[in-house]
Amino acid sequence: MKLPVEYLAERYYNALYRIAFQVTKSREDAEDVAQDTFMIYYKTNKQFEDEEHIRAWLFRIAINRAKNIVSSFWHRNRESFDEYRQELVFEQDEDSELFDAVMKLPKKYRIVIHLYYFEDYSIKEISQIISSKEGTVKSRLSRARKMIESTLKHGKGADRNE
Repeated sequence: MKLPVEYLAERYYNALYRIAFQVTKSREDAEDVAQDTFMIYYKTNKQFEDEEHIRAWLFRIAINRAKNIVSSFWHRNRESFDEYRQELVFEQDEDSELFDAVMKLPKKYRIVIHLYYFEDYSIKEISQIISSKEGTVKSRLSRARKMIESTLKHGKGADRNE
């Protein structure tokens, strides 16, 4: 099964952008990752079982592309996340605090939090997307929740970017 790129882009662009942003912390890089992901899909000859299989594959590609960008020399030597963060507007202070707490997590925790809470993937599905064991995903979710809770309770927390 292979669905049209236009259909997939309409349905999943924003979700891929968000997961890429969780990894890259960059608006431009997240846009590039989302677009590149659809280009890779367009060029692949792979046949998929169903739309859910395509969705999981798109997320895996986006996460891997985002990780590649983050590890590049170019990414490490540009505008900081803090400069971009100042441009964001939140309706409630709690939203801003939660966003900051999540963005302070190491990327391996940000990814599982995003896939679980924002994309509604199960632990089993996340383990397949990120190529990790289910126990690892559960552990990362648990640790991430504790880190977020600690950060929100104390109003501070060590900046843990990687």
